[in-house]
Amino acid sequence: MTAVNGIRTRVLSTIAGQLGKPHGTLGKGVAFILNRGNKRAIAGAVDAAGIGAGATVADIGFGGGAGLSMLLERVGTNGTVHGFEISPDMLAGAKSKFAAEIDTGRMRLAQGPMTELPLADAALDAAITVNTVYFVPDLAAACAELVRVVRPGGRLVIGIGDPDAMAEMPFTAYGFTLRPVAEIIAALEDAGCTVDHRQLPDPPIPHHLLVARPA
Repeated sequence: MTAVNGIRTRVLSTIAGQLGKPHGTLGKGVAFILNRGNKRAIAGAVDAAGIGAGATVADIGFGGGAGLSMLLERVGTNGTVHGFEISPDMLAGAKSKFAAEIDTGRMRLAQGPMTELPLADAALDAAITVNTVYFVPDLAAACAELVRVVRPGGRLVIGIGDPDAMAEMPFTAYGFTLRPVAEIIAALEDAGCTVDHRQLPDPPIPHHLLVARPA
């Protein structure tokens, strides 16, 4: 039983590590799964961000890149989409996929953690980040940084899976921090935002969208 438990721990830890930072051959499969599994939550976040043509926006922790495509469609030919990732492999994949958009300046991709974004203050009209804050140790610092880069009156949307539903998944015991929704709302309010809490009941698990507006 000890050997079996050890194998189980290694498998679940590997899954959790790949979800937090997809990499290697396995990471390519994880990216596909993330795009498919998170599609409805990402689409909900994009809708909640209220993005119009010509806007400057960002997907922070874009993973498989589904959100980048959705944002490009919303901002049109005169808008700009920024994307930030901590995974070098996901960044390389997105640079290849969106090479034409990068060449025209419609998309700008960079590596960077959520707590240290390479953007000027108030550089964005809107930003989304979906299923990422589980992997951020310092929630207050992350929220402060996200709010810093979104202009006053813009929108920042944080999407998370329902914490109770996420806790039922065995791999979330390895490297995930499943915070109550109220804790994330409080961190956004402390960073100077008003917050609208919306819910998405769609499968595979319910999601919460926290729509923050910097003052």
